[in-house]
Amino acid sequence: MSKTKNIALAAFVLLAPLTLCLAQESVNVSGEWDLTINTPRGEMTSTAKFVQEGEKLTVTMISPRGESTGTGTIKGADIEWTVTRETPRGQMTITYKGKVEGNTMKGEAQMGDFGTAEWKAAKKTA
Repeated sequence: MSKTKNIALAAFVLLAPLTLCLAQESVNVSGEWDLTINTPRGEMTSTAKFVQEGEKLTVTMISPRGESTGTGTIKGADIEWTVTRETPRGQMTITYKGKVEGNTMKGEAQMGDFGTAEWKAAKKTA
């Protein structure tokens, strides 16, 4: 291998992790999102408001059934948050896990002891 190729390969090996870290940090979900979850009772929609500080999230979810708050994390494109809601049967904790892709995200929610449901969200435009 020529000296130029060796230098180029060494630069790539050294800079690739830095580039990956910078790309991961560029995901910012702060703002309002229209969220749809597919439940056994049909689609349910809500607004999810995210406040992001580094990898930490504060979440407020607003639906026809009321408002609930929670916390979560975002690491690269991986997002996860948990909210606890009051229901007619008592409290239910829902954990959302998914991937962010630009102004959309999707994943799966663990709905307490009631199984899982797929969800998707789109960022509201100002």
